[in-house]
Amino acid sequence: MTDAATLLAALRERGWTVACAESLTGGLVCAELTGVPGASATVRGGVVAYATECKVSVLGVDPALTERVGAVDPDVAGQMAEGARRLFAADVGIATTGVAGPDPQDGQPVGTVHLCVATPGGVAGLRLSLSGSRAEIRSETVRRALLLAADAVGRIAWE
Repeated sequence: MTDAATLLAALRERGWTVACAESLTGGLVCAELTGVPGASATVRGGVVAYATECKVSVLGVDPALTERVGAVDPDVAGQMAEGARRLFAADVGIATTGVAGPDPQDGQPVGTVHLCVATPGGVAGLRLSLSGSRAEIRSETVRRALLLAADAVGRIAWE
């Protein structure tokens, strides 16, 4: 079973839905999820908020936060995940923000990635320092975002 299929199965067991807020992955997380047969029962939607101002205007990220720290930050990822939940009336929000390259951004080196998953039980985040090509960084980000989400959803079942 793929990481996306595992996550969707866990969500289905709980009767939950999911939405994505993506930056560096450009919709790849949502594409992985919607590539699984039956995903329409669980996936509500996704936003590619590549530009910082879109993170603010569409997802409700605090503009003072992005002014202070830029878009590549764990708190920005958390607010993106919560924004996806709110925007799509979903139980779970998955967010990705970071630097896939070729150049640093907001003072952060290439390979810096922040993932966040917001659930009814709270927010779980993960900071990654990845290496490789732009495509490899994006691919690994998708894989790790799906694993983080599956872990967050699974943990809630035991609480």
